[in-house]
Parts: sequence; structure tokens; C-alpha cells
Amino acid sequence: MNMQNTWIDTISEILSFLTFGWSYHEIVYKRRMGRTKDGRTRSKYADGLIGWRKLPIRAQETLYQWEYDDEDNLKGMTQMPPPSYNLYTIPIEKALLFRTKSRKDNPEGRSILRNAYRSWYFKRRIQEVEGIGIERDLAGLPVIYGPSDLDIWNPDDEQAQEILNGLQTQVRNIRRDEMEGVVLPDGYKLELLSTGGSRQFDKNAIINRYDTRIAMTVLADFIFLGHEQNGSWALSSDKTELFSMACGAFLDIICETFNSQAIPALIDINGEHFKGITDYPKMTHGDIEDADITKVSAFIKDMTGIGVLVPDDGLEDYIRQVGHLPERTSDTRTPDEVRATQQTQNQPPESATAAGKEPKDGDGEIPSDITEAAKRRLGRY
Repeated sequence: MNMQNTWIDTISEILSFLTFGWSYHEIVYKRRMGRTKDGRTRSKYADGLIGWRKLPIRAQETLYQWEYDDEDNLKGMTQMPPPSYNLYTIPIEKALLFRTKSRKDNPEGRSILRNAYRSWYFKRRIQEVEGIGIERDLAGLPVIYGPSDLDIWNPDDEQAQEILNGLQTQVRNIRRDEMEGVVLPDGYKLELLSTGGSRQFDKNAIINRYDTRIAMTVLADFIFLGHEQNGSWALSSDKTELFSMACGAFLDIICETFNSQAIPALIDINGEHFKGITDYPKMTHGDIEDADITKVSAFIKDMTGIGVLVPDDGLEDYIRQVGHLPERTSDTRTPDEVRATQQTQNQPPESATAAGKEPKDGDGEIPSDITEAAKRRLGRY
């Protein structure tokens, strides 16, 4: 990409639109003047064209307001960034807006984590209760009773109110640590108040259930397969395929944003240089998941066997790509006779000992005198 920041760093910033629902990036251009000391012109190319210098994110936390015209068209984003907290407006013509969804043309989209909030909230509260129980190591609610001759609830008695505050602080601070212990004057009593029933909840199972639901909101629940000795390989394959489709959809959003907002503007700026092109270049992404080489090979074998597919250079290049094999080279070696015959027959390779294979002329023939002697020994004459 020949930018100031690496493409991986840029994509990492762009992917924040999954968390926030949107991300806004200003397009900073530069004149490509070769290996100069000025960062605004430094490039590995010295063709004098305009290129992207960087695509810095304008943080979601700095959003002040969105700017619209009288026809309800988005004109830009006004931000209030630190440390000066002045207002700056970045026009949409010089920016890239990535968003997860465009319902009602909302520029802020919707976070993919929004559906996980309810499960996360209950899980966090249960974990806090569990932590408090472990820290206090109690089997009930601590309660302190005061002496019968002292009315600690009298708001007009300052001494009683001071005692009440001290008792409340003492009850709240009961826990297992190096300072554990309770000191009470005569007449005071500490008890643990428990429920009348004996029902116990499996907090671990409840927390695991919420973890699974959180993962399900982003189609990532396949990571739990095998953790509880359940789940099959076929189920895992189906779930990972669905997750890959979701990732591919988000990559489509990124590519479409570049294809509609960034690339046309860049080509138009360098219009004189690209005046002969008939359409804008397109950004595309690769496959998320590798193809199952076993299924691909079986399919190609069947299709070539019935004559639907004819092996050619294009098919060989595809097989090499799917199987992560080296690319074809201009090899000057001459293939052997068997390989050349197989390639011209458009059939899958056949074993040399396959049944029904007719021998070549003079290949493995037995002399006639030996055949005649064998027949006499067997009594066939």
C-alpha cells in the first residue's frame, strides 16, 4: 500500500467498527516524490502521482455531532479531540465511513456486541456475587443485634447513630483476610441469617451458559465444542463455515467502502494519468477458510472421469492454489510416456496393475516352448 502505517495496522483500526458499530477515517494524501526526507512526499515511487499517505481513525469517543445538509445528506463528522478539545469537521469527501449496518442511513451502525449485553450483564453480576461469597466464606447474611436497652434507630440520639454507623461498617467489612475477626461488646450478638430452603444453584453452570450465549451472538460458539465432551466434527465444520461467512460479509463491507469512497476519489485526483481507463479498480478479499482438499480432489476426479471437466492449465493452477502447492514453472524436462498418455486421455491416473489393462506389444510375453512344456505337465495334451 506504500502508506505511512502498515496495512495490518490500518485494518486493525478499521475493524473497530465491529465494536462501536462504525469507524470514521480521514484520507490523508501525499505527492509521491521518491525517497525524500519530508513525510508528506516520501514514497518508494517517484512518479509524481497523488497517493494515500495514511488513513488515520477519528476516534469514536471524540464524536461531537454529524453534519447534514438541507436534503439530509451526510456532509461530515465534527469531533472534539484532546488535548485542546477544539471542534474540527472532517468532510465526508475526505473520509471513509465503515458501519455494520445502514438502517435508516444511520452513520453509527450497530455494534455486533450489542446483543451480548444482557448475557454479559447477568454473568458479571453472578461472578461478583460468587466472588463476595468466596471472600466472606459465609453460609448466610451477617446480622448484628444490639442490646435491648439501646435504641440504635433513634435519629435524635447522636451516640446511637454513631454506634449504628459503626455496626453497619463492621457488617459490610466482614471477609476472609489477614484482618478477619469480630469484636463485640457485651449485649451485642452476631448471627448468619440464611434462607429457609436448602436449594443450591450451580453458579459455574449458569456462568457457562451465559458464556455460550455471548459467543452465539457473534456465531463463535463453536469454540466450546469439545470443552464439555460433546459436539461432533460435522457440527464443528458447519458452525465454522457459518462463522467464516459472517467474517466474509464484514470484509465485503470494507472492500465496498474502499470501492465506493476511496478508490474513485484517488483515481479522479490523478485523472490525467488514468484518463484511458474505462472503470475504476476494485478491491477484493481472499477466502476466509481453506477448501477441503479431499472433497475438491474427489469432485475433480468424478468430473474428469465422466468428461465434464477437461484438465488444462487453468485447472492445474487452481489445484496448486487450493493445495498450497508451488506455482507452475517453465520446466524444460520431458514427461515420461505414462504421464504424457494420462494427460492426453483426460482420465484420472490408473494403476499399473489395474484389472482389465491390456499389455503393450511384446510386454511380458512368455516364450512358446515354455508354454507348451507347462501344458504337458498339466496333462492338457
